[in-house]
Amino acid sequence: WGVGFWDTQPHYGGDRVIWDALKAACEAEMATAKLIIESAGVIVASPDMTVCYDERGAKYELPKFVLSDPINVVTAPAH
Repeated sequence: WGVGFWDTQPHYGGDRVIWDALKAACEAEMATAKLIIESAGVIVASPDMTVCYDERGAKYELPKFVLSDPINVVTAPAH
């Protein structure tokens, strides 16, 4: 989920390293995500991580759909 977002978002600004760190944090367990965010120097400005900044002040906005797996998707049963 969110593959298109991660592929295109760096083209609209910000540092590719920060985008990669945000992606890794979104895909990691909570403790690992915190370490990734801290080591990249990301400042989380909203409790749900939808707004972040890097150390130079660049803003990174993350849609909620990249922060969690969807809960309203029906998967086909295995045959």
